[in-house]
Amino acid sequence: MEEKSTWARLRWPIKAIIIAIPIIGLGYWAFESGKIDAISTEGSKKDSTEQVSSPTSSSAKSDEARSFNYTPEKPVNGEYKGVVEVGASGFNSFVVNIDKEKRWEIISKDFGKSFVYEGLANTADIRTGLKDYIGAMFDKGVKSKNIHFVISSGAQKEPKTTAIVSELKKMGFVVNLVTAEQEGKLALKCVLPASYYDNSFVVDIGSGNTKISWMDGDIKSFEAPGAKYYEKNLKDDVVYNDVKSLSSKIPSGKREVCFIIGGVPFELAKQTRSGEERFTVLNDPGKYNTDKIKIKSGVNIYKAIKDATNCDTFVFDWDANFTIGFLLSLK
Repeated sequence: MEEKSTWARLRWPIKAIIIAIPIIGLGYWAFESGKIDAISTEGSKKDSTEQVSSPTSSSAKSDEARSFNYTPEKPVNGEYKGVVEVGASGFNSFVVNIDKEKRWEIISKDFGKSFVYEGLANTADIRTGLKDYIGAMFDKGVKSKNIHFVISSGAQKEPKTTAIVSELKKMGFVVNLVTAEQEGKLALKCVLPASYYDNSFVVDIGSGNTKISWMDGDIKSFEAPGAKYYEKNLKDDVVYNDVKSLSSKIPSGKREVCFIIGGVPFELAKQTRSGEERFTVLNDPGKYNTDKIKIKSGVNIYKAIKDATNCDTFVFDWDANFTIGFLLSLK
């Protein structure tokens, strides 16, 4: 009876355990299955995230610097010539090797700043600065007869430029004054390769004005506001509309590539230049953010030209300047 009594006491707990085992197993399976589902869900989320981020990566890739593959012909048996540009913001000088076929290459370039425009220099300082430029050209093998001075149209609007012209004449140099229209044409002579005459145009964004030119039998050129238009109390939207309207004159067949030079394009090109490349393709104007008012104003001009022409390739030439076009125009 004792054994029976003991078995009676244990029978139901044992049955309960036997019944519980599959239930626990089922719970464990459900738990593990849940873990797998959770992992699977996490994986799906991760994949989904990666898929969403792909367009961003693609967009970033599209913003990478574009290249412009063009190699100008080298001069043969050329002669060294020098030119100093007196611009609205200071002096720039160039030594160029030019041959009889007008093929050219830059030997040296110096972008300087004249304090005369800030009223911090006297005539003696101007003379010293000019002698430095001239001396550097002599050192590179330029003959005195091959040194030229060009006063830009923008600089001619600065009253203090008179002091520079006066000092140059006292030193025995001929001073060449150019109009905005002439600058546009000279820029094209320097910047636009003959192979691009049929489909491209040229822009030179200076401090005092902007010059836009293209080939149409002969050189066509017009003047627009420069990057320092704010000094004349001109508003951004007014200048934008003016430049956009003027740029619409460029024939539709000439809008495939824009060769662009000037102080503001120089600053923009610095941000994406690769090594010592000769040509840098600028980013879309909307990509440039700056607190510098001159750069901001220049970008406004750039945007107006782009919006008017729908040109998507603006190529900055690191060696070009309208004054080199002046040297090329000499016989």
